[in-house]
Amino acid sequence: MSQCQEILQSQSEDSPPRLSIEDALVLYQEANLTELMHVASIHRRLRVPGNHVTYLVDRNVNYTNVCTINCQFCSFYRPPGHPETYLQTVDQISERITQLEEIGGSRILMQGGVHPDLVLEWYTDLIRELRIRHPSIDLDCFSPIEIEGISDICGLSTNQVLEELRAAGMHGLPGGGAEMLVDEVRLDISPKKGSAENWLQVMREAQELGLTTSATNVIGFGETNLHRLEHMGKVRELQDEALSRGSVGFTSFISWPVMLENNSLGRRESGTNKYTLGAGSNEYLRHVAISRLFFDNIKHIQASWPTMGTKIAQMALFAGADDIGSTMMEENVVSSSGTTKTSASERELQLIVSRAGFVPVKRDSDYNLLDTETIDEENFSPPPIQPN
Repeated sequence: MSQCQEILQSQSEDSPPRLSIEDALVLYQEANLTELMHVASIHRRLRVPGNHVTYLVDRNVNYTNVCTINCQFCSFYRPPGHPETYLQTVDQISERITQLEEIGGSRILMQGGVHPDLVLEWYTDLIRELRIRHPSIDLDCFSPIEIEGISDICGLSTNQVLEELRAAGMHGLPGGGAEMLVDEVRLDISPKKGSAENWLQVMREAQELGLTTSATNVIGFGETNLHRLEHMGKVRELQDEALSRGSVGFTSFISWPVMLENNSLGRRESGTNKYTLGAGSNEYLRHVAISRLFFDNIKHIQASWPTMGTKIAQMALFAGADDIGSTMMEENVVSSSGTTKTSASERELQLIVSRAGFVPVKRDSDYNLLDTETIDEENFSPPPIQPN
């Protein structure tokens, strides 16, 4: 029996041992994808028993596109002074949340860029007003990179910034900006973004304050399989810390390939480049399966339909994912880099799940299960995909 088969067999046990980075690398490089997905499905049933797959009715709000970080893979940002910059008002943001409330949503995911002119009071006043106007909506806002930017502008520590935002009513800190938590890769594609340890430290502080957090991972920057596993290793280590303190830590892990169509990173492909950029469907499914095996301390693995499409997202449910993601209603960051479908109705998500043989269940941002109206598949016609 090969080393790869021995590892797969040990991971198929009722109480599988923790998967080391070394063994995960063997699986990444050698395992048959079908066998790997099968073992990941076993882990999924151990971590999340039953046949249900969850989804979230929420909305993305990108309050500004002004940013000074200039990530090579981002087609969304505009530098300060650019004629296409914008900054939404509290009334504009509130109107978007009202539209979410009308369809039974429970969370907004609000992120923008590192805006050099916004002081801490702008953010706290915004959160406080939104909390008054929309008390039933969870406000998961900003990202560790934005928190660092606010910290630099106002002269407070990132922990103090988080404390002020939490006091204003912020519910959670999204996992955006992680991309690849390996500085060899990270500082090549985003030299102004700061180190991996900075992202981890802000997340550590958020978890200590009881904010809801998630972990993300973007692949396809030309990194090695080992780089990907080192990223996951850092996330798993931080999760161990959180759990040892009695904290929930990361609620979930979400990964997706970088979109290359409309940004400077993608244009590397046309020149002389030592890296192979991007990641295809098989590579994505392998990554999802490995993440399910690797994260014995993170309960939920989310499939990414906005970047991979609904069919591959369905396949990810057989690779260990137990969550199909969210409705989003609008999306401006990933979509600006090439994807054409940026929102899905609740009924669409239910259909994706049910046609894969699972039972769709609505949740909130903390993965509490909510009352779910069953889909009437015979009378449901999903809307056509509209290009941006």
